[in-house]
Amino acid sequence: MGLSKVTLASIEAQVAEWLRSQSGLGNERLIGEMLRTVLKLAKDEPSRGDLKILNRALKELRQGFKIFAPYGSVRKVSIFGSTRIDEKDAYYLAAKNLGRRLGEQGFMVITGAGPGVMQAGHEGAGGEKSFGVNIRLPSIQNANRFIRGDPKLMNFHFFFTRKLMFVKEADAVVIFPGGFGTHDELAEELTLAQTGKGQLVPIILVDLPGGNYWQEWQTFLKEAVLRRGYISEKDLSLFTIVNDVDAAVREIQTFYYNYHSYRFVKQNLVIRLNYPPKPGLVDALNREFTDILLSGKIKETEPLPEESDDPETLHLRRLLFHFNREDFAGLRQMIDFINREG
Repeated sequence: MGLSKVTLASIEAQVAEWLRSQSGLGNERLIGEMLRTVLKLAKDEPSRGDLKILNRALKELRQGFKIFAPYGSVRKVSIFGSTRIDEKDAYYLAAKNLGRRLGEQGFMVITGAGPGVMQAGHEGAGGEKSFGVNIRLPSIQNANRFIRGDPKLMNFHFFFTRKLMFVKEADAVVIFPGGFGTHDELAEELTLAQTGKGQLVPIILVDLPGGNYWQEWQTFLKEAVLRRGYISEKDLSLFTIVNDVDAAVREIQTFYYNYHSYRFVKQNLVIRLNYPPKPGLVDALNREFTDILLSGKIKETEPLPEESDDPETLHLRRLLFHFNREDFAGLRQMIDFINREG
């Protein structure tokens, strides 16, 4: 049985009164929408199973948001790869070296908290610069010894809430060779980048010197996927293959050399830059990237009023244009151009 109409009306009145008392904090409208959605859910009389899914998902996301919140200003790198390698494996040693190098350059590391490549990333970065996003499996995946007991370790029941944390928090993704889980993460990262459902970040596929794991994968991609027209040639720019850990670190640093971030404001896209555009950059962008514009031209702009809710970026220089919201591979190429030429 659902809640009675009288009870729901009473709760709705309490919600309205509470929201009035919170006026001025900035988020009351969104919180109000969430509370009213819960009340609508009560009216729908969902099954107990559906309620358990929603309840657990909300709790997991809240926990994740709370743990990551103090580190919002720090760039983070998600690392994926096989769990089925030991600590003497060459891929383990490479992932450990990557974690160490990223930590030295001021990045924090996010891994799935399990064994193999995940453990290597934590060992290299150290607990202070590591986040563990663990998944509870039927066979029980215990957190590795380098993140176990750390306050930045999270345990998730659902893959989708866990994946949201990886996507939301990562400023770059580095993927070592692995099995189904590794390719699941890779396919999701590429899909989110291609469709614009996630922020564009460096997606770097790392092998060992002389290794051909990712080259074989790319050959399949070109011959079986690109050749049939399932992706475009531009989509190949959404990822980079390297055979050296230092090259992976350089790729991340280069991506954020001048480019800082982007944000949609109404019909326009705003790209924030770390440095003022060099003379001629805007003209060059308008020559090279007209195909990703829906109308008008690329131009410099001051921070827009709608960006006032992100005060930490208001000092940055900006480019503004009417992006077609389709060609995110082209947008990635534009970011590379800005870092190289601007």
